[in-house]
Amino acid sequence: MSNSVGPVLRMSDDLDAIVAAIVEDNPGKQISVIDRGAYTRVSGDGELRVTRASIERNLGRNFEMRQLEGLMSAFAGRIDMTSEEVWWRLKSAGPSSPAAEASVEEPA
Repeated sequence: MSNSVGPVLRMSDDLDAIVAAIVEDNPGKQISVIDRGAYTRVSGDGELRVTRASIERNLGRNFEMRQLEGLMSAFAGRIDMTSEEVWWRLKSAGPSSPAAEASVEEPA
């Protein structure tokens, strides 16, 4: 996947539920999950998204999206984050998206 985007997640008790939520929120998309022991890289072509609702459903408890920031050691692409969802994209959502102003670009 030459246009891969997505998070690199530190090992945690929530890791499996977050990966499951990312897979759920991207139906039909090929998602690569590479477990490196200390971290897991989750990637997809072009864009990936995860919602708070999916994470909570998989965890079986409440979750605040800001907690995800602490679990990400890095990411590929641009990130757009709100209190309800996170998008990893090759490009920002654009000026019409409130999350676009909070975008951070990190080298892939």
